Amino acid sequence: MRIWIKNPLAIYAENAKGGVVIQDDKIIELVSTDQKPTLAIDHVIDATQHVVLPGLINTHHHYYQTLFRAYRKSLNLELFPWLKALYKAWAKLTPESFVSACKIAQCELLLSGCTTSADHHYIFTPTLKNAIDIQAKVAQELQCRAIILRGSMDLSEKDGGLPPDEVVQTLDEILSDSERVINRYHDPNPGSLLQIALAPCSPFSVTKEVMVESAKLAKKMHVRLHTHLSETEDENKFCLKKYGMRPLDYLEECGWLHDQTWLAHAIHYTDEELVRLGEHHVGMSHCPSSNMILASGMFRGIDAENRGCRVSIAVDGSSSNDHSNMMLELRQAFLLQRLQYGSKLSAMDIFRWGTKGGADALGRSDIGSLAIGKQADIALFRLNEIQFAGANEPLTALINCGARRADRVFVAGKELVKDGQLTHVDLDRLIFDQNQFAKALT
Repeated sequence: MRIWIKNPLAIYAENAKGGVVIQDDKIIELVSTDQKPTLAIDHVIDATQHVVLPGLINTHHHYYQTLFRAYRKSLNLELFPWLKALYKAWAKLTPESFVSACKIAQCELLLSGCTTSADHHYIFTPTLKNAIDIQAKVAQELQCRAIILRGSMDLSEKDGGLPPDEVVQTLDEILSDSERVINRYHDPNPGSLLQIALAPCSPFSVTKEVMVESAKLAKKMHVRLHTHLSETEDENKFCLKKYGMRPLDYLEECGWLHDQTWLAHAIHYTDEELVRLGEHHVGMSHCPSSNMILASGMFRGIDAENRGCRVSIAVDGSSSNDHSNMMLELRQAFLLQRLQYGSKLSAMDIFRWGTKGGADALGRSDIGSLAIGKQADIALFRLNEIQFAGANEPLTALINCGARRADRVFVAGKELVKDGQLTHVDLDRLIFDQNQFAKALT
């Protein structure tokens, strides 16, 4: 079936004011102003009241944390004490509650126009050993485009790390399961709906051995690498004390400083370190809401991009955000970056980071823009809510006026959101179940 998304109110694409044509899972034509598609059309979507975007791309999340939003014991704490307040609660996760958390996160992302998301999961307990299998099953059920990051922690409190013993694994457990899930789930082909990356959690929760061996395994298996790095000054101090070097030097010593790596937060770098990161085209996930709530600092987006880094935007975990709404996160990034760069940063920069920037950070050339041959990942927004009344420039209005919910969302050509509602999920039931699981865990 060929579908013409016709004559949008506005569209984030070149030479496509007449809309886009999709067939199966791909974009096959861009239609210029006052023109018609060159091929016969089976179905027309009137987009004259819609702003059309490429599907948004979220490059860093922790789905399980949707069960711990506004968690009383962690309020008003910075990163290290915040983590210590939450580790033991996270250790209580069950397979059933984890399924709920993953579904809630992915549905919330979809409703906000996000079609691809990278989830960093590093909590593996005796009752949750097969967390990656659970995530893969949920992603396949919900038909989202997912990058599952097989996280790891092996440096517990007794060995000088932050996490307690009950949430860490051994090096052998980490490596064997990492190789297993790559072999079972990673699809490297264009149009892939499910990929795996390796993601040791952070310098203060994994040993150097895990970092080094994960890098070797990623190279062998042709997958990407991800970790938290330089999120806070406390982390910098930890690395200087434990390893005798700053986090970036440690990253390089472990074999991670290359273009197959992307980093979460990426805040506390010197100018010289940003140059090194840019020379290697390292990806960066800007997590504005999380950074503001935990008082971590401000990511230097334009500086990083100008030096060659692949800048993207991410919602981060719902214990530190506390939402999974990618459209709202773009607005937060816009406001926070404006504090640093003033009017030379525009909403178009933020759209670029939230789409093509995300695709670049994840090593995906098949998503991130509305272009012929790209995957048909498309989000349509209506400007019919009260906050848009009087808006003049539709694209900018999505960010400036605070768009919250997409009207229609396509992933690989399948319409998963229509009229602002999920087409394949009983959301009321899902929310009810999530609330019950959350009460049992706290």
